[in-house]
Amino acid sequence: MVMKLPLPAQCSVALVALVVAQRQNGRNRDFFNGIAAEWTARVTAYVAAGGDPAQVPTWPQIMARRTSFETLYDSPAGGSVQAPILRGLRSREMQLCPGCGEDGTPNTLDHYLPKSRYPHFSITPANLFPLCDICQGHKGTETVDAAGDRRALHPYFDEFLIDQAVALTIEPPFETPTFTLAPHGNLDPEERALVTRHMGLLKIEERYGHFFRTEHLRMLRLVDLVRKKNGSVPESISMFKLHAELRAVNGWSHIFWAAVAADADLLNWLENEDLPDYL
Repeated sequence: MVMKLPLPAQCSVALVALVVAQRQNGRNRDFFNGIAAEWTARVTAYVAAGGDPAQVPTWPQIMARRTSFETLYDSPAGGSVQAPILRGLRSREMQLCPGCGEDGTPNTLDHYLPKSRYPHFSITPANLFPLCDICQGHKGTETVDAAGDRRALHPYFDEFLIDQAVALTIEPPFETPTFTLAPHGNLDPEERALVTRHMGLLKIEERYGHFFRTEHLRMLRLVDLVRKKNGSVPESISMFKLHAELRAVNGWSHIFWAAVAADADLLNWLENEDLPDYL
């Protein structure tokens, strides 16, 4: 699931003035001077609305000059003000995808509102964040569903993502369990509906299946080791959960271990019943 990320250090609104200032000796000076005030206002509105496409209209008047904005992103000059910002946003320090929570360094810089429809947000830092290739492929360029509701969570603006947003339910028989993923019960109805749309858009439950099977087997092997060393299974499970939580509360590992730690029947089975022979 989506990780809550801090807004980029560079102010999205202030960047507009810096970009326009750099165009004063170029052939696009008059164009950027002419749109500077409205561009600033639209970026300001984007930040105020948290990127919600239902509140952030497109800008049809600039579509004929779309490439003038997209070039700022696709081919930034070495000395441009946006080049170091884009490099920073593309840094490979992140070890989980902010879009789905799966382990692995995301390879793509995604535009929350796509630059093909919102070219004026092509280099807006608040509109850009790392995303894995699979998530970007599923996300596409459509921003709202048939009812006009936004389809994807925003890692900079959806504050409830500081807590666990998705709950896993592990269903017996525990030797060969099945699972369900659903919005966490601590969410309000509007948040729950948004998380549901986001999960469906990125096909998160479907993708979680392979991870679940692998993590379940790993859990059985870990519990087997704990029991052989006469350790406490519940305490060990709590430690595994804490370790995963320190990485990301909405990461796939934490969602798994939080479900195990909260399931009294599963904990009892792990502590007292015969574990499968296939370990």
